[in-house]
Amino acid sequence: MEKITEYLIQSTVHTSEVRAWEEIVMLPTYGIGKEEKNPVFLEKRVYQGSTGSVYPYPVVEKIEDEKHDHPWRAFFIENEYIKVMILPELGGRIQMAYDKVKKRHFVYYNQVIKPALVGLTGPWISGGIEFNWPQHHRPSTYLPTDCTIEEFPDGSKTIWCSEVERMFRTKGMAGFTLYPGKAYIEIKAKVYNRTPFPQTFLWWANPAVVVNKDYYSVFPPDVNAVFDHGKRAVSSFPIATGEYYKVDYSAGVDISRYKNIPVPTSYMAINSKFDFVGGYEEHIEAGLLHVADHHVNAGKKQWTWGHGDFGQAWDRNLTDEDGPYIELMTGMYCDNQPDFAWLQPYEEKSWVQYFMPYQKVGMVKNATRDALINLLPDGKDQMKVILYTTAAHREVRVMLTHAINGKIYLDDHIAVAPDNAYTNTVACDTQKTEELKLTVLDENGKVLVSYQAEKPEIRPIPEPAKAALDPKKIASMEQLFLTGHHLEQYRHATYHPMDYYMEALSRDEGDIRCNNAVGLLLMRRGRFAEAQKYFDRAIATQTERNPNPYDGEPYYNLGWSKKMQGDIDGAYDAFFKATWNAAWQDSGYMGLAQIDMIRKDYANGLDHIDRSLFRNWLNHKGRQLKTSFLRKTGAYDKAEALIRESLSMDRFNMGCRFEAYLINSLQGNTEAASAVKAEMKSLIHGSVHSYLEYAIDYAAAGMYEEATQLLSFLTEEKEAAYPMVYYALGYFASRMEKQDEAVSLYQKAETVCPDYCFPNKLEEVLMLQDAMKLNPEGAKAPYYLGNFHYAARIYDEAIACWEKSASLDDTYPTVLRNLSLAYYNKQNNPEKARTMLEKAYKLDESDARILMELDQLYKKLRYPHRQRLDFLNAHAAVVEQRDDLCIERITLYNQIGDYQTAYDLINTRKFHPWEGGEGKITSQYVFCRVELAKQALKEKRYADAVRLLKETEKYPENLGEGKLSMAEENDIHYWMACAYEGLQETTLAREYFEKATQGSAEPAIAFFYNDQQPDKIFYQGLAWRKLGKEEKARSCFNKLIKHGEKHLFDKVKIDYFAVSLPDLLIWDDDLNVRNLIHCNLVMGIGYLGLGNKELARKFLSEVVRLDINYQAGAQLLALCDIL
Repeated sequence: MEKITEYLIQSTVHTSEVRAWEEIVMLPTYGIGKEEKNPVFLEKRVYQGSTGSVYPYPVVEKIEDEKHDHPWRAFFIENEYIKVMILPELGGRIQMAYDKVKKRHFVYYNQVIKPALVGLTGPWISGGIEFNWPQHHRPSTYLPTDCTIEEFPDGSKTIWCSEVERMFRTKGMAGFTLYPGKAYIEIKAKVYNRTPFPQTFLWWANPAVVVNKDYYSVFPPDVNAVFDHGKRAVSSFPIATGEYYKVDYSAGVDISRYKNIPVPTSYMAINSKFDFVGGYEEHIEAGLLHVADHHVNAGKKQWTWGHGDFGQAWDRNLTDEDGPYIELMTGMYCDNQPDFAWLQPYEEKSWVQYFMPYQKVGMVKNATRDALINLLPDGKDQMKVILYTTAAHREVRVMLTHAINGKIYLDDHIAVAPDNAYTNTVACDTQKTEELKLTVLDENGKVLVSYQAEKPEIRPIPEPAKAALDPKKIASMEQLFLTGHHLEQYRHATYHPMDYYMEALSRDEGDIRCNNAVGLLLMRRGRFAEAQKYFDRAIATQTERNPNPYDGEPYYNLGWSKKMQGDIDGAYDAFFKATWNAAWQDSGYMGLAQIDMIRKDYANGLDHIDRSLFRNWLNHKGRQLKTSFLRKTGAYDKAEALIRESLSMDRFNMGCRFEAYLINSLQGNTEAASAVKAEMKSLIHGSVHSYLEYAIDYAAAGMYEEATQLLSFLTEEKEAAYPMVYYALGYFASRMEKQDEAVSLYQKAETVCPDYCFPNKLEEVLMLQDAMKLNPEGAKAPYYLGNFHYAARIYDEAIACWEKSASLDDTYPTVLRNLSLAYYNKQNNPEKARTMLEKAYKLDESDARILMELDQLYKKLRYPHRQRLDFLNAHAAVVEQRDDLCIERITLYNQIGDYQTAYDLINTRKFHPWEGGEGKITSQYVFCRVELAKQALKEKRYADAVRLLKETEKYPENLGEGKLSMAEENDIHYWMACAYEGLQETTLAREYFEKATQGSAEPAIAFFYNDQQPDKIFYQGLAWRKLGKEEKARSCFNKLIKHGEKHLFDKVKIDYFAVSLPDLLIWDDDLNVRNLIHCNLVMGIGYLGLGNKELARKFLSEVVRLDINYQAGAQLLALCDIL
């Protein structure tokens, strides 16, 4: 790898110029498994505090263990100070950013592409700078983006990466620019809502940096507190003085320093007026800084895996030799994760942000893109001034003055450059930085940067956020609407906005905002007629006293609900009424212009699209539509001028590029048309979903011929491998009243491989409904439509569609598998679910995911352990394809008491955990060793017991996981003490009994891998007893009993602020049953500790009855015969 790295950092620019180019680079790469062909809905998955739903993307659940050199498409950009490599095939990330001055990578350069299961859809790699949008982590972080190079007259060059994402159909672009003579990367970012409905987004740039004991994060001086994800917890900063991430920092710990954070930890700054965030490595005096306008760049975050064993294991999962890193994330239009901003229909938001290497300055006090400064005391009556600039200056003026009386302490004129930082120590009669002002001016007197500290004062630490109340507990209509709107905006995984809106409407059925919100939710789900009723109701309330309401949104939404139902005249009237309100003029006139095009009313259409663009000049779809009107009216010169202007704003405006192709073709310029077509195809790089988006743009305005021609770019060389292409072509033909052609295309769509066909566009609902009408014997169209409905939570419609598909073709396993999910989770019919899933697996016994789901269903249905184990062993080759199936098999061996087989199987496989889903294989690793140790104790093989228990102290690398520093292992310490007792090692025995008494003595239900298991308190009690502290022992046992009695009848809900819920992914779980299990368990072990074995057996037997797969239940029940 050293040779590869040397080649990549080799300088190709030595003068004041910028070079940008594309080439193929060979990088050592670990492969990933195939995308999952079955739709994965993950309705209740929590990911980064928001919904972890991945539909319509397929997931990848396997990481390969071998690496090979892989050719990656790479774009390079370089000037005399910096060299950057961008990988468009990995989400358009900066993979390498090299500081040629210090001869160092100023962002973490991972020499190997080594994915781990961290991303929203699976694979994710560390290092470089990832750009997370429209949520975190980017759904397409392991998928290709469009990419091109743009050159400018000032000598700068930009590499553009662009994508239309599939979840919400918004468009994101990042332009990576280097300028001659500037030591920074400028990123011009744009996000554009291509849809006619409001959408939400976040944007977190995610740079990684190499860390060690000398590294600290550089947050602005006004940051006194930081929030966790969802603002669920808060800590003072930089000195933490309380508990944060279950770590006790009460002694006062500087959490800006990597070495002081032992566990995985996020923190996000609260309210800074400064424009920078970064990190610095003291021993080499160099760092990374990000600069952007704080009015937009509200998010400043650090994330670390922690420096402990747990974090080191994740370092190994993600790199071969490049070591630990932290992430210094920067959020635009957001300050937390999750935190989402709104994009209105056809709205573009844009900003500029800068990443730069720097040296000498250390803990930056203020920074701009031009200069960074530090001001700090240096001994008595002296102040140190440090300056770094991102460009060479022949003469800058550095002034340090007294902010009150104007006294000048320093007035220096010096030459500076990125390779020549300035440091000076100045005599000063005050060291109160709030009384000093440091100013740096360039040759023309322009202020490059300045700093004056705020007056020191105690500032309040904000309270953590509060969970949303149950709808019925909210008193006001205002709060019901705002809570529902918040849940929508933040894409909450387990609380549903509809519940809050409908509660409001049950109190006042005419409420304008809640009717509009319900209608919009229904319209997003393809329920156009149902949505119309709510828009009509909102408008009826609005116009009760006057016909001209203050807000035009309900009229606008009514227009779309009518248009999607084919009521063009009604839609036209509604759109026009919406334009009576300025806020909805650009979107309303856009809707009118589309209908004008359908009606071939070009004069009105041009007027309306002009009115739309007057209000929203950055509506790129509107620009394409205006170009179409100009083409239709023969105004080719104006059309071409508009195309040039539009492409200067967005080089990936494929609608305008297609218009250029059409206009050249109409004018007989075949060579020019061919060149435009070739460039367009090169930029889209065969992305079927992009082609569909741009074709749908034309179809929305009734231009079905153009939509068909555009899709022909995709199909002319080879048949499309995605069924929706042919459903789209069929629908376009149908709308042009070419019924025979439509039927033929729909029939062709039925023959295309259905793998990965997960429709989610509203227009695709119309296509599939039309296909089912014209080709009623087609089984695939109802299957695809069912996928859409289920993902949209229209479950009855989904089931009806899938049942229709199965009635037409009962040999397609995925339809039967989908029905199984719906029967169990939505109709509470487990037997019907089992029958259907068994049929599905028999149709394709090579499908490892269906095998996993079937085994999990058997687990839910409490099939005997031996029966499940025999079933898995009968399909051993398929089991080997998935870690989760292998872990389940190991678990079953542990549950039947064959601990040695479990022990052996664990040792023979390399495991790849999901982030947030840790603890599964490690718990089985520990379980089998503890049980084998207990057997050894029973047989008086004390040395063997000690050896087995010592194996739990550090996990082997093949598990893919490390141990958290605050892991509570009271049971292990207790049995270790018993073993030393048997060996008559009394000092060691006492030491381990004392260890076993430590930890929290407050019982709580355990949801997450790092939550304390309740039996740990039981072992605390046993250890206290061994130490002769019977009163403390009984206190532990009584606490367990009281806790169980108190909470036995609780109604349990998923934690509102959950960041990750990996277990609620397939089959619905009853959290109240889980609570019953927990309460019976703690009461059982409490009574066992008190010596009441009758009650202990009663409660622990109830645990096993409720769930035979709750491993601790049987394990602790067995202790009734030992203790």
